[in-house]
Amino acid sequence: MFGFMGKILRVDLSNSKIAEEPLKEQDCKMFLGGSGLATKYLWDEVPKGADPLGPDNALIFMTGPLTGTESPSAGRYCVVTKSPLTGFWGEANSGGNWGVHFKCTGFDGIIFKGASPKPVYLVIDEGKAELKDASKLWGKSVIETNNLIKQELGEDFEVACIGVGGENLVKYACIINDLHRAAGRCGVGAVMGSKKLKAIAVRGSKEIKVANKEKFSEVSKTNYDLVNESMLKITLETYGTAMATDLINVRGGFPTRNWQTGVFPDIEKISGITLTETLLTDRKHCYACPISCGRVSVVKSGPYACKGEGPEFETIGAFGAMCALESLEAVTYAHNLCDEYGLDVISAGSTIAFAMECYEKGILTKAQTDGLELKFGDPDVVARLIPKIANREGIGDLLAEGTMRVAKKLGKGTEKFAMHVKGLEMPAYDPRAAKICGLAFATANRGGDHITAYVEGPAFIDIPFLCVEDSKIEDAMVENPKETKVVKDLEDANTMFDAMGTCKFMGMALAAQDWADMIGNCVGWDYTVNDFRKTGERIYNLARAFSVREGCTRADDSLPKRLYEDPLPEGAAEGHKVEKMDEMLDAYYEFRGWDKKTAKPTPEKLKELGLDFVIGKI
Repeated sequence: MFGFMGKILRVDLSNSKIAEEPLKEQDCKMFLGGSGLATKYLWDEVPKGADPLGPDNALIFMTGPLTGTESPSAGRYCVVTKSPLTGFWGEANSGGNWGVHFKCTGFDGIIFKGASPKPVYLVIDEGKAELKDASKLWGKSVIETNNLIKQELGEDFEVACIGVGGENLVKYACIINDLHRAAGRCGVGAVMGSKKLKAIAVRGSKEIKVANKEKFSEVSKTNYDLVNESMLKITLETYGTAMATDLINVRGGFPTRNWQTGVFPDIEKISGITLTETLLTDRKHCYACPISCGRVSVVKSGPYACKGEGPEFETIGAFGAMCALESLEAVTYAHNLCDEYGLDVISAGSTIAFAMECYEKGILTKAQTDGLELKFGDPDVVARLIPKIANREGIGDLLAEGTMRVAKKLGKGTEKFAMHVKGLEMPAYDPRAAKICGLAFATANRGGDHITAYVEGPAFIDIPFLCVEDSKIEDAMVENPKETKVVKDLEDANTMFDAMGTCKFMGMALAAQDWADMIGNCVGWDYTVNDFRKTGERIYNLARAFSVREGCTRADDSLPKRLYEDPLPEGAAEGHKVEKMDEMLDAYYEFRGWDKKTAKPTPEKLKELGLDFVIGKI
């Protein structure tokens, strides 16, 4: 097989058994790799109703066929599991270099099952795998864990690990590789912690063989040059993802004070421009990336002194605007604390912002918050809450459960402003200011997520997604059922980036034909644009089927009541709210070929996609 290493590593942590098995070529042709192939394993191997934090759940690391090749920005890996945050299909994706080094050990993926009775970590050295005792690593931060493992094994090993947040089963704990790259969403770090798996250290130099080497190199170089000449590169390399802060704020859709408004009045204090002019010391790129959107930043002195990466757009949204912090130094410090403890910045910041509003409304009191006054705009409160959450200390034990569960426990109408979908906290784009985003959040398989469709680009910033010809939104302030096909098509296209092992930003610079050419020349199959689209649709439907099997219904494809009931009070989108969700959902399900009442893929659609094995099981 070309593009693939041809093997999967299986690790049963309950009995420390490690085995290898060949990759199934037919499954690769159906689901490609990455999250697609991992979702097929998840469907096959995790029983209905399995406890996400129990031994029956699987934790699946998977690379794609383009991972580690010359293809632009092809250094990514994914982690697929049943999410402890949502109870449905969960996936997290990360860049950096770890995924490439792992693939070069000779494996395309790892499937972890069971749970170890004691802390362990996995070492894969040039194809040889063994479990090692991690007792001395347990309780250590991400940086400490990296340093200790490299001291023992050697500096040429790459490490992916959990922090204290994952050990303590924080529902939104993440997995960190390359010190600051995060497989961030859905609580994959908590699943890793539940299995007492602290880290995976890899070293590999095996060649990744492609089918048509000369042609693949030619196509890759052409596409690399196209990205280099794009506005995408100019803006992201200069200002990073934080370049969007001003753009979203001026549209009135930058969620502020837990989504009570969409305008952050002091945006210039925490913007991407300010970051570039004050704290930025260097730019960093993931493997084979022509852009370098990563920020290396330093706060030189004061209570928030730190050195690391970020903050990204979502960190500035979650800790800056949502928590109303006007200090970029404090936001950067919060970002690095989350990296250190292994927490998803979106869910952590959103949960803290939610708690602040509960405190503001008198629903949470000082007696319940360890004496802390959870006031919006207080950076010291944020800095103290993050370690409490990671260690599940005091009020942190409650907040570690995420906004959905906190709201259920508190009651008193808090469900209205608990800003999540399916249990996953929402990113920093208010759909009251770009209506199509509401549908994208509601229908995303993993919950309140901006990357599933990434419709925010064409809706908020007028950046087309070239992999989908019809990605233009005519009027972002109008809920147009005809435009719901854009969401469906973007979901399918973006699913392919997680299956290929490449960065979704590349979809803004390269068209579907470019990617079909790269896949075909890599794996040696005749691969068309139709294959590209159909594979993405197949994977998306299988992920949906898994969630439906676990209880997901049309009622879960919804938004927090605040977005339906409270018009934005100011800014360019003043007076707007989401009003036609049911009509939009009906149109979307029609385009998807799903039953409108149950939101299930129909037997006809499943058969069309070759998912006959799902029929009768959802």
